[in-house]
Amino acid sequence: MEKTIYIRMRNRVKTNPEDVIMLKDVAQIIAPENDIIKLENTVIYRISEKDRNIVVLDVMKVINQITGNFPEMEIQTVGPAQTIIEVITKKKGVSVPFFLLIWFLLFFGSAMAIMNFHDDVSMRSVQEKIYTIITGRKESKPWLFQIPYSIGLGLGMILFFNHVFKKRINEEPSPLEVEMFNYQMDLDNYLVIHENKESTKKIDDN
Repeated sequence: MEKTIYIRMRNRVKTNPEDVIMLKDVAQIIAPENDIIKLENTVIYRISEKDRNIVVLDVMKVINQITGNFPEMEIQTVGPAQTIIEVITKKKGVSVPFFLLIWFLLFFGSAMAIMNFHDDVSMRSVQEKIYTIITGRKESKPWLFQIPYSIGLGLGMILFFNHVFKKRINEEPSPLEVEMFNYQMDLDNYLVIHENKESTKKIDDN
């Protein structure tokens, strides 16, 4: 009697160089209790130096490996057809001078962008007019209006990006996180198509 197992490939898995990838690492499994442990420990792939940092594991290779070890089982797949295996190598520590240089460029670059925007839209003259309307007095440097505006600009950026340093204000993702997520999805789709040797085939004219 055939036994049915269900597997769902994970989207992305992080591993170390020269690791042995087992079925439990790349997929969620539903199977009879007597066979679940053997299935989970089935070796699917071995990371080598030629793999570099990205390996795309196709579900057909996983099925072939399972049927070779468990020919009596019927396999049902659910979800994605590939798993992206990211090989994590040891990273060098961050250089303090390099960090300070990046911080300097980002800080002053952002400041210049904000100041140029305010200059383009004549923000100073607008603030002067608003100050005159509210107070009835004309002032070339309306600090009473400009200082709260500057503080509010910083607070607005914090609320917009939904982070205070590493702490999230609420569970809602920030626009930057959404854009990073979309970028990661596009990158994963590209890798699945271009790095997966099983997804493309060249047929000779002869």
